[in-house]
Amino acid sequence: MPSLNDYLILSAVLFTIGTAGVFVRRNLITILLSIEIMLNAVNLSFVAFGRAFGTVEGQIIVFFVMTVAAAEAAVGLAIVIALFRHRESLNPDAFTALKW
Repeated sequence: MPSLNDYLILSAVLFTIGTAGVFVRRNLITILLSIEIMLNAVNLSFVAFGRAFGTVEGQIIVFFVMTVAAAEAAVGLAIVIALFRHRESLNPDAFTALKW
């Protein structure tokens, strides 16, 4: 039976992988996926703490975070598609100008 520390270590590893993906990768879709990995790491922590303390608040918060993550993914992919159609690139350095 995994303990709370096991879940927190897994969550920290997932969050580190997501953070590395945001800072290292040079593709907007990969950056969005890395942010989703980070959100899932936080969700794992909430559920682990909720299970360790015997409450359901962690699971309730996870439902809210999943809702926000789904909206973020939909809006983020729509923006990425619009940017790709305009500049034909997914490199974030190509979008440094604030004008369209």
